[in-house]
Amino acid sequence: MIRLLIVDDHVLMREGLKQLFEGEDDIVVAGEAGCGDDVLAKLDKEPFDLILLDISIPGLHGVDLIAKIREFSAPPPILVLSMHNEPQIAKRKLKAGAAGYITKDSSPKDLLGAIRKVAAGGRYITGDIAESIAFEVSHAAPVVPHEMLSPRELMILRMLAQGKKVQEIAEELEISNKTVSTHKARLMQKMHIDSDVKLMQYAIAHGMAV
Repeated sequence: MIRLLIVDDHVLMREGLKQLFEGEDDIVVAGEAGCGDDVLAKLDKEPFDLILLDISIPGLHGVDLIAKIREFSAPPPILVLSMHNEPQIAKRKLKAGAAGYITKDSSPKDLLGAIRKVAAGGRYITGDIAESIAFEVSHAAPVVPHEMLSPRELMILRMLAQGKKVQEIAEELEISNKTVSTHKARLMQKMHIDSDVKLMQYAIAHGMAV
């Protein structure tokens, strides 16, 4: 069963989505939120298997909210449900840590498929946006490993490169040691780096140790 947290500031939108999911045996709406603070409060209280996130909500939203969600020790995957179909917007949300991006003009079948795929650990991008991004990539220069990191992961990488310890980073960012260690492990995995020595060598080679 996929426990879903719907995040949208429009009640009618949330009600429409709930009606859609009522006919599905493997999806249940376990929570609703209309703003970023509500999302963080609910994540503090109970587990969810997926967050269906509208990025245009009051208060904390967009990449900042995604970054905050990703700071939880075991954050649920995020599927962005947006009215925007610009590839640049989708890329920013995916880079921030969202696992999928689907537009509100998608069919119910596509939305259900995206939810199931992302909840199972996969990734999803609306077809036309995926095509646009693929076309851009085919003409772009090779991606540097640290460009795949989220803003928070990149920040922590730079702080590590400057010789700061996990405890120092945690105190400066006002987060737990465990959260810093989780970010460190995740960024090393993304960059395919398996030791602190190699991480420092990479940081020095790319001018981060200043």
